[in-house]
Amino acid sequence: MEHELWPTRLLNDYLAGPANDVLSLVRVHAENPARPWANYVAMQVLVALFIVVVFAVLRPRLSMDKPGKTQHLLEIIYQFLREQSEEVAGHEGPKFLAYFTTIFVFILFANLIGMIPSFESPTMYIYVTVGCALVTFVYYHLVGIQAKGIGKYILSFAGPQWYLAVLFFPIEIISHLGRPLSLSVRLYANMFAGEKVTQIFIDLTYIVLPVLFMGLHVFVAFLQAYVFTLLTMMYVGQAVSHEH
Repeated sequence: MEHELWPTRLLNDYLAGPANDVLSLVRVHAENPARPWANYVAMQVLVALFIVVVFAVLRPRLSMDKPGKTQHLLEIIYQFLREQSEEVAGHEGPKFLAYFTTIFVFILFANLIGMIPSFESPTMYIYVTVGCALVTFVYYHLVGIQAKGIGKYILSFAGPQWYLAVLFFPIEIISHLGRPLSLSVRLYANMFAGEKVTQIFIDLTYIVLPVLFMGLHVFVAFLQAYVFTLLTMMYVGQAVSHEH
């Protein structure tokens, strides 16, 4: 049994019933009904709450005349994602900026929360990264169908010429099915390795090396959030594009 983090312990002590009710709705039963909350689920809840609180606090402080340092940072991130969405996903990319920003911010905070003592990054668990990848998988197919119609969207898998459909269609299906695997394994492997390496050096040394590896961990956290978002932009761009 995995060691319970203190947020997980609180949820299991006081909210075990609601968790079991939710699991029963999808016909899933916890191995231990008295402790249904897992660390990675508790950490995701904490990340979501943290994001809501941070932006709720920042929103009233936003100013057109005297923007603060935090506002400048947020505007830089927003502008960067907007430019990337237009460059990678095409001229329609900014239409989907809300999703791109949401997935970037969630993964970034999930990657970084593990640096807080007694917390873990939920993205070091494959269940979490698979969940993010499947949400992206469903999302880009839905926007593709919305942009082209279900008939034209399915036909876009057949290639530029009808007589190539027999070759292109299975290749496209396999390619699309491999995308969630690629997204989830890349994020999971990097964050799992980063968490373990950082923790080992923190346990073995004191100040200098842990600081260096924590700096590297922050870099990897940003990089992996960006790579995941960049690939999402590419998939959305391909899905909504009307060109062969």
